[in-house]
Amino acid sequence: MNEENQFQNPEQAQTPDTFKLCHDKIQAIRQQVKKAVIGQDQVVDLALVSLLAAGHLLIEGVPGLGKTLLVKSIAKAISGNFARIQFTPDLMPSDVTGHAFFDQKDSSFKIRKGPAFTNLLLADEINRAPAKTQASLLEVMQEQQITIEGRPYKLDKPFMVLATQNPLEQEGTYALPEAELDRFLLNATIEYPDADSEQAIVKMITEGHVGDSFATEQIEAVASPQDILKLQKAVTKIEVDDSLYAYTVRLVQATRQWPGIRAGAGPRASIALIRCAKALVLLRGGRYVTPDDIKQIATSVLRHRISLSAELEIEGVKVTNVIHDILEQVEAPRN
Repeated sequence: MNEENQFQNPEQAQTPDTFKLCHDKIQAIRQQVKKAVIGQDQVVDLALVSLLAAGHLLIEGVPGLGKTLLVKSIAKAISGNFARIQFTPDLMPSDVTGHAFFDQKDSSFKIRKGPAFTNLLLADEINRAPAKTQASLLEVMQEQQITIEGRPYKLDKPFMVLATQNPLEQEGTYALPEAELDRFLLNATIEYPDADSEQAIVKMITEGHVGDSFATEQIEAVASPQDILKLQKAVTKIEVDDSLYAYTVRLVQATRQWPGIRAGAGPRASIALIRCAKALVLLRGGRYVTPDDIKQIATSVLRHRISLSAELEIEGVKVTNVIHDILEQVEAPRN
């Protein structure tokens, strides 16, 4: 089987060369995205892990750190469609999904599709919209379909929601319910860039660009949406030992019994840990999951699925500290 056929049918050709071709493809996408998104390698990797695992990403961070640029860059690199929704208190569910309208020209009802009909959807400041509008995304995220006037419409694949929250401003916001949070495969925190990265950003944007906007012309399309579907299929072929399934379940169950945790993670977290670990392995060019892969992705998988008791919150204990303690104390299998 030649290289092209190996990549076109990764589920049929589970050879080292096939996994290398898949790894090279995703690294090509990564390199294109990093041309525009500087100093945020961890968030870029988590976004690509979410894409490879066919999941959704919740990002917490202050405005102006490149979240929109991240989504646009990935969309450009994979030749996919991109849409952005700015969530506001007056945003209606139909503003997300679309609605039916009466066309007087031919006296018939037609469907106007909303921005959710895309490949990559940026839901900016999702917690600024009321629960009813937030809930309009649940069917989209879970079923990858939208129902308008009782008729379901399938979305094109791949499809990923990247939602953002501003952790500093709570006035005028609506907390995401746990059922909605659980739909996000990963939770990432985007931090301020270091001095060297910020200097590179300033130079890149101020040289040859009008205003403070930054275009993505330098990003090349190195993959297609069909390529992403093949990569997602290849992720499912990454090997996981039975001992790692048991380790994953022990970690998640520990969150339900840990002192100071008010609400632990559910079975969806166990599934997410394995899916994300597999995607991380493909991103790195491996063929099988190790305990370290699960440990590395665990914080991003569990952070938004755990609620601390009021006592710990008053003491200023962070969820990440609790997760670190769990990873330290739950015994991992030997490699």
